[in-house]
Amino acid sequence: MHVELPLPFIGWFFTIASVLALGVGAVLIAALHRTGGPDRRLLERTAWNDMALFAIWILGLAGGIGVLGLKPWGRHILEFFCWTLVALTLLSAATRLYALKRQSAKPVNWVTAVAGVLVVVIPIVAICAATIVTLRGDTVRQAFSG
Repeated sequence: MHVELPLPFIGWFFTIASVLALGVGAVLIAALHRTGGPDRRLLERTAWNDMALFAIWILGLAGGIGVLGLKPWGRHILEFFCWTLVALTLLSAATRLYALKRQSAKPVNWVTAVAGVLVVVIPIVAICAATIVTLRGDTVRQAFSG
């Protein structure tokens, strides 16, 4: 089955999602910065990670805007962003499940734990996969070539 999403949907979806992610990230960092103490030390230790996440979401924003404007670079940037987001989502899910296993003193309900992770992972992977398939399609290539 070949799923293609409308280009305006892709452009607006990733533009809005990126703006929201950047805004929420900025608010969380500002809140942690104001609290001081251990939260501020955590923020200092994770500064490079936070900057990398901001850079990735800026790529998503640029890609979304590029797709909306039918800029040839927008297609490539958004596809790269989608691959990166899928990889980070899967890595984060695996890390959280591993941490749950290591830190839990009592038996873990793995069905609930895995289901909770999949509720987040499946939609992200699905929208990114559909976006990648769409961006690689002949119709979209023609739209971007003018």
